[in-house]
This record gives sequence, C-alpha cells and structure tokens, in this order.
Amino acid sequence: MEIERTSVGQYVVRNARGGSMSIGTGQDGSFTPVELLLAAIGGCTAIDVDHITSRRAEPTQFSVEVTGDKVRDTAGGNRMQNLTVEFTVTFPSGADGDAAREALPRSLQQSHDRLCTVSRTVELGTPVSIVEAAGSSGD
Repeated sequence: MEIERTSVGQYVVRNARGGSMSIGTGQDGSFTPVELLLAAIGGCTAIDVDHITSRRAEPTQFSVEVTGDKVRDTAGGNRMQNLTVEFTVTFPSGADGDAAREALPRSLQQSHDRLCTVSRTVELGTPVSIVEAAGSSGD
C-alpha cells in the first residue's frame, strides 16, 4: 500500500492491483483515516457474512452501519471506542431464505471470532512501527 501527498491534508492511496482512492482531513468528500478504519471493519465482516449467507439465498437487503466514538484517552492520545457493526439483512421467504436467516447469527459470530482479519487485529491489538526511510530527509 502506498500513500502519496497531493496537497496539504490531501493524499491518494494506491494498492498493488492498481486501485486508488483519495483520503484527507474531512474538508471535502474524501474519506478520513478514521472513516477508512470503520469501513475496513465493516467491510471485512460484510464480506464474511455475505459469502456464508448468500450461498443459501440472495439477500433482498444487505446493509451495514459502523459506528464508534473518537475520544482522547487519559494518556492524552486519540483513539476510537464503542465500535459497533450493525447488520440489516433480509432474505426472501421460502426454504432458501429460511436457511440464510438461520445461518446469519452464526456467520456474524464466525466473522467476529475468527474470520475478519481487520476487527480481530483491532480487538487483539497489534503494534505498529512508524519509521523514517533511509535518505528521506532530502539531504
């Protein structure tokens, strides 16, 4: 993953497959880093749940709302708390829809407990190293 500055507070992030998106400070329509974190948590879980349930029936509605509170903790640092991923999923009537409805709670639990790399990494906590690349100061 590479992030390139385009102007003050504005960046383009690119993945190895050629995809790109704008990120920024929230002064325009670009996603902020916190919004991307919430999207990553919700998106990861949504993919897991969708793969499991849609094998049984195509949903008639599938939406996910991810919320959290940005706080300053007692150490004076910013962080998120109260992260919640709320699914609204409906399936058609009939045997296939019934099977998908029955699989939904289990798929949510499986995503949380073992499948979603993003939420598991956040919950378990993983150290992040921030380093300056050799020669980056421009001397």
